[in-house]
Amino acid sequence: MNVIRNYLYNAGYQLLLVILPLVSITYVSRVLTNTGVGLNAYTNSIITYFVLFGSLGINLYGNRQIAYLRENQLEMSKAFWELVILRILAVLIAFVAFFVYLPFSKNPMLMFFQSLNLLAVIFDISWFYMGIEDFKKTVTRNTLVKILSLAAIFIFVKNKNDLGLYVIILGMGTFLGNLTFWPFIKDLIVKIPYKQLHPFRHLRPSIALFIPQVAISVYAVLNKTMLGKMTGTVNSGYYNNADTLIKTVLAVATATGTVMLPHVANAFANGEKKRINQMLYDSFDFISFLTVAMMFGIAGLSLNLGTLVFGSGFEPVGMAVLLESPVIILIGWSNAIGTQFLLPTNRTREYTASVIIGAIVNIVLNFPLIYFWGLVGAMLATVISEVCVTGYQLWTIRKTVSYRKLFQNFWKYLVAGLVMFIPIFKINNTVNSTIVSILLEVVLGIVVYFVMILLLRPTIVNKARNILNKRKK
Repeated sequence: MNVIRNYLYNAGYQLLLVILPLVSITYVSRVLTNTGVGLNAYTNSIITYFVLFGSLGINLYGNRQIAYLRENQLEMSKAFWELVILRILAVLIAFVAFFVYLPFSKNPMLMFFQSLNLLAVIFDISWFYMGIEDFKKTVTRNTLVKILSLAAIFIFVKNKNDLGLYVIILGMGTFLGNLTFWPFIKDLIVKIPYKQLHPFRHLRPSIALFIPQVAISVYAVLNKTMLGKMTGTVNSGYYNNADTLIKTVLAVATATGTVMLPHVANAFANGEKKRINQMLYDSFDFISFLTVAMMFGIAGLSLNLGTLVFGSGFEPVGMAVLLESPVIILIGWSNAIGTQFLLPTNRTREYTASVIIGAIVNIVLNFPLIYFWGLVGAMLATVISEVCVTGYQLWTIRKTVSYRKLFQNFWKYLVAGLVMFIPIFKINNTVNSTIVSILLEVVLGIVVYFVMILLLRPTIVNKARNILNKRKK
């Protein structure tokens, strides 16, 4: 039950992290226009590379390491302070590189404002709370800051000249949100004399996880950068808005990765191999149940979402969402295998190889696909890259797990999703789309999907019933 509670906390938080920007960008897209949104997306994609270097893979590594050591407060405290020091050093080096780059930037002032996101990395210790599986603090304390940031956007961002102010508000929201993690740390760790700290012992394993993070960012961010360079920053904005819609839906599924990583890591440290496999089967099945519904649901609504959510001038976003929707299933699966199985069981090499393959495929395909088809080409490159990542991860675990157990219910979810998709897609492209009609279509989709699930009776139905019965007792 603790895992379920943590999942609900983290799913809610991850959803909040995506929904609040989605709500703000719905407003901002109309105020800043597609030009302003495109400039923000492009400059943010640049600062993301520096943020990535400053993070140094510590979010994943720290999460796992704290999970390994959480039963020994002294060793856990040593690891915490060593990782904090290591991150500070990495961020300082990233800032040096950033200020070398800044004079060559096309938008130096906007890039300078974006650097608040890099400064915020120093104070991000969310990985510690995830490692000890205390998700409540990361959710409740940060939520207020995010809501205040959203309010500030509505109050202060009034026209297209307020782009810089918008970037500052977003950066300060991240910075202040990370600060909220620190007041509680004194009750969880002990002071360690500086002479006993050896931060560089974590450098190699952090870099081992930094490499796949670089690769992931390549096909998560490079598309926006390349679109901006090859076709103009407006397409970067279209891509960013479509990706935001997809990530909003996906956040509910990928939240399981953050919750399960420390849980599986702790089981691995205790040698519970059979339990680890069973956790993968259960998690993979749950993710399949969610992501199939999400993919078909957003695909059914996609074509009218651009103008409905973001306003006039964002028509291409709808087709981009439709093309990108398959990544919801693919990323959900790779999250289950990579983040919830390979990483906590110390199979970092296979995880790294999978995302490097995806990054290489993305780079190779981006040039011709963006050149010939622009935004559509970038979306196709993204989907093909995710196919390669997930396919390779499935191949690496072929001798460890049973494919039959992984996919035993998938065909049932697929049938339920298709039956849901057909009426939603037809209605959405027949009636005049409004917020009310979209909400009604969402409700219709949920009802149809769950009715089909009850008729097809995958094993998740009995598992859900057992959990409810336990709660009643």
